Amino acid sequence: MKLPHLTALRYFDSAARSESFVRAAEQLHVTHGAVSRQVRLLEEGLGIELFERRNRAVFLTAAGRTLFDTTQTIFEQLASTVQRLQEHAQDNVLVLSCEPTLAMRWLIPRLPDFHAHHPDLQLHLVAAGGPVDFTRGGIDLALRRDDFRWDRQLHSLMICEEWIGPVARAGAPATLDGQRLLHSHTRTTAWNTWLSLSGHSATGTERSDYEHFYLSIQAASAGLGMAIASALMVGDELRSGQLQAPYGFLRDGSAYHLLSPQPLDDDSKRQRFAEWVLRQCQGSLDHLSLTQNDEPALPSPPQVR
Repeated sequence: MKLPHLTALRYFDSAARSESFVRAAEQLHVTHGAVSRQVRLLEEGLGIELFERRNRAVFLTAAGRTLFDTTQTIFEQLASTVQRLQEHAQDNVLVLSCEPTLAMRWLIPRLPDFHAHHPDLQLHLVAAGGPVDFTRGGIDLALRRDDFRWDRQLHSLMICEEWIGPVARAGAPATLDGQRLLHSHTRTTAWNTWLSLSGHSATGTERSDYEHFYLSIQAASAGLGMAIASALMVGDELRSGQLQAPYGFLRDGSAYHLLSPQPLDDDSKRQRFAEWVLRQCQGSLDHLSLTQNDEPALPSPPQVR
């Protein structure tokens, strides 16, 4: 027995739900005539009238209602199955929103390790800072410094504290006096904060301004002056000898947090990333002999000879 074409059954099912070819056409985004033709072809193929047509209205016949009982169940089951398949296909995708400087200078170089330990997960990285719209952006997690207020209904996990200090290209004069200090518009108070916390002063300095924090750090790497940097973001360059941090680093009172609209301890892909990023942050601080609990002694100011 040859079954009717699936398109005809779909059009019939939509028309049967509302007993209206007009509303079915609206739902299917086709013309009224297209619905009418498909239903008529189905009726001709079956040799049975499925709708009674009178006064420009349509009503299911007994045969039409019997068929609708079946098509309704089939299409609902089909829609449910397709939805489950799509959800399963997307379950291995983790969308992370991360502050641009942290993403470029720290996270991205470590992602090969994440993929090696979690080959079943696909990480989609979105560079952004500040408040995040998880629903509209389709975001699973956001890695942020706590320099703004977020919805307290969000689940938050502190990843590590922020440590800051001046950095310059290796071999550059390691003194504040007479130095060109590099500032950024995204962290306008960085130098003042460090000078206040450290008790140091700088005289006879010049100033250069950059739009983003990562640009000022890059400028310091190029030998254009001295920038305030996050220890987390320059650890690799310090270990390779590309940069120097003559005054060490100290906590500025802020911290990085992982934000999520869902719990982070539910044995999900979110938890797996949270555990990985915690280990990575702790490892980065350990390499610099920075801890979460003890304030390290700052190096003495370099002596000018």
